[in-house]
Amino acid sequence: MKKLALLLVFVSLFVNISCGLSEKNDETKVQIETEFGSIKIKLYNETPLHRDNFTKLVKEGFYTDLLFHRVIKSFMIQGGDPESKNAVPGKQLGGGDLGYTIPAEINSKFFHRRGVLAAARMGDQVNPEKRSSASQFYILQGKVFRTGELDTLQTKLEETRKMNMIQVKMKSVEPELNKLGAEGKQDEMMARFNTLKAEVEAEAAKLPPIRFSEEQRKAYTTVGGYPSLDNNYTIFGEVTEGLDVLDKIADQAVDQFNRPQKDIKFKITLIK
Repeated sequence: MKKLALLLVFVSLFVNISCGLSEKNDETKVQIETEFGSIKIKLYNETPLHRDNFTKLVKEGFYTDLLFHRVIKSFMIQGGDPESKNAVPGKQLGGGDLGYTIPAEINSKFFHRRGVLAAARMGDQVNPEKRSSASQFYILQGKVFRTGELDTLQTKLEETRKMNMIQVKMKSVEPELNKLGAEGKQDEMMARFNTLKAEVEAEAAKLPPIRFSEEQRKAYTTVGGYPSLDNNYTIFGEVTEGLDVLDKIADQAVDQFNRPQKDIKFKITLIK
């Protein structure tokens, strides 16, 4: 009986260890190869739509000889525009797509600290659902913030949130306001606008204040990041090796479109 009990304990331990290893091995990892070195990235299982789409494109060889077409030091490096392959020098890039988008998978667990991988997207005015580009991504470099800067930023983000709410509200009644303006009813148009603004301010007052967590504050004041992007873009991975390569790319000279003056090609492959 004791032998049977010991056997069951051993089997249970073996299963638990095996499951743990399986879960760890189930992580999808990719490598971005550039002339400056390689960047290794793990993709999050918590964002399966982005993970699977990105993996599919990698397997198809889509990310071969594309460019990091937008580079902003202390912010991020961006790539994945299909039009960047064999693009003529000086051409403004960033408008290419694959004809579809990915539903947002914004997870408050992930925030814009240095080294995260996130999906680029169109702005809120034309993309209120925050759907992601099918192929364009960015790797965040960011900067280190002081505690006081984070406090000030919280207030600014709340104001920005309110302004975005007003813009969305205005867009919904734009035909009505245009009609009043065309009819010369300026007083009515202004009264309608003030009513909308008051409605938005009342809605905004009910929302919880924007506050950075202790984890966010620690990251932003040590390794750095870009907190104003939090909860607006889908983060679906992070750099595990090669942050120095990220910095080398971010240091390159760029033109008026933030495109590197010397093309920076990359290739992404799966890590077995």
